[in-house]
Amino acid sequence: MAHGRLITIEGLDGAGKSTLAEGLSSALAARGEAVELLREPGGVAVSERIRELVKDPLLAVAPRTETLLYAAARAQLVHERVLPLLEEGTTVLLDRFVDSSLAYQGAGRDLGVEAVRDVNRFATGGLEPNLTLLLRVAPALGRQRQRGRAVAPDRLEQEDEGFFDAVARAYEQLALAQPKRIRVIDAGVAPAAVLAAALAALAALDETAQS
Repeated sequence: MAHGRLITIEGLDGAGKSTLAEGLSSALAARGEAVELLREPGGVAVSERIRELVKDPLLAVAPRTETLLYAAARAQLVHERVLPLLEEGTTVLLDRFVDSSLAYQGAGRDLGVEAVRDVNRFATGGLEPNLTLLLRVAPALGRQRQRGRAVAPDRLEQEDEGFFDAVARAYEQLALAQPKRIRVIDAGVAPAAVLAAALAALAALDETAQS
């Protein structure tokens, strides 16, 4: 039986997921909470190797292959790190999880959300987040933020506007379908305001658990 909390952070590239993840991790640790920050794909050696493949802009990766690679990286991370941490009572902050595949591969690659969900249900053993923080940002703003980075765009970040529009719509549909789990946060505001909204969502989760 898992006793910790799994908090996932989702959104388009350029939404500020990594910034929020780091801020949230620091805030929870400052309160004395046991917290571990992990990223997807990655977090363990096998998954980091897979990350190199799926991010490489020089590789042509078929949509189904891409989906299975992400699921494989996720399966290893869940087995090796996430479940053991949850069993220890640790709060796990995960920068991307299954919802990313539902949006990017299910909708963006047009493979079908339910088909991708089935693959990932197998990969994770049906593990569900306690809370998902979805950072809502207009695709154009996300792209603008990407261009402002000092690193070259990876393979997925090089996709066209239509791809990211489809991903954004999918995220909105996921949030509408699961409003209790997925809390939408405006990512167009200052990082401090995004962090405050995330902490408020966590406080609400704690209150619900105690009631």
